[in-house]
Amino acid sequence: MRKTALYGALIFLSALFVAPFVWTLITALKSQSDLVAFPPVMWPETWHWENFAEAWGKQPFNTFLKNSTIVVVLSTIGQLFSSSLVAFGFARFRFWGRDPLFILLLATMMIPWDVKMIPLYMEFNALGWINTLKPLIVPAWFGEAFFIFLLRQYIMTIPMEIDEAARMDGANSWQIYWRIHLPLMAPALVLVGTFHFMNAWNDYLGPLIFLNDQSTYTLPLGLALFKGLHETDVTSIAAVTIILCLPPLVLFFLAQRYIMDSALGSSVKG
Repeated sequence: MRKTALYGALIFLSALFVAPFVWTLITALKSQSDLVAFPPVMWPETWHWENFAEAWGKQPFNTFLKNSTIVVVLSTIGQLFSSSLVAFGFARFRFWGRDPLFILLLATMMIPWDVKMIPLYMEFNALGWINTLKPLIVPAWFGEAFFIFLLRQYIMTIPMEIDEAARMDGANSWQIYWRIHLPLMAPALVLVGTFHFMNAWNDYLGPLIFLNDQSTYTLPLGLALFKGLHETDVTSIAAVTIILCLPPLVLFFLAQRYIMDSALGSSVKG
């Protein structure tokens, strides 16, 4: 009975999380008459799969997809490289002020985006980066406090004897980082890459602030174009939303083996 109740509760909670996605999918397949019908039509008589292609063609989503892909790929590479490199320095090097500096780094996580928004805009405007993709890519190449903390904790679980053996063989610090620690950090790097991918892929506020020209829009900004002053194209919004949800879902299912890795869980506890 206990096992049955547990599975029943899990199925109920799963249904609550899946219900909005299912409703969005059904909305994307409705006709305009089904959409405005009262009482609401749960299951339309005819499934309009052509709504996906029509919605994609109503706006230059190929351009938006290209911009989002550039931002996500380049920023993810930068985030993985910079965060892992800084984490390696904090975990393996002993220098004066290391611990206070690390605490200061962690303290930056308490600064909300609303506080940094205007200074960042002023900085990027002075650099001439407004209306380009640089504000969405370059900051990732300087690391992020949470990811640095996560990777540092993971590196600290790797025995120091590995570094010492590599130094005895003539390896320098860069070679130890590049050839030893990066391969050993694969589960943690997959987790960091997945988190950053989802953040960059779904980011709306950043592109909204820094991008003005429609040719530089990313997918979330392109999706917002369906909402006009006097009317909203609900069917197109639902159809494109379903398309936008697919890459993060595929990535999560491919990476969940690493995300749930027990070694990663023990590193976070450490």
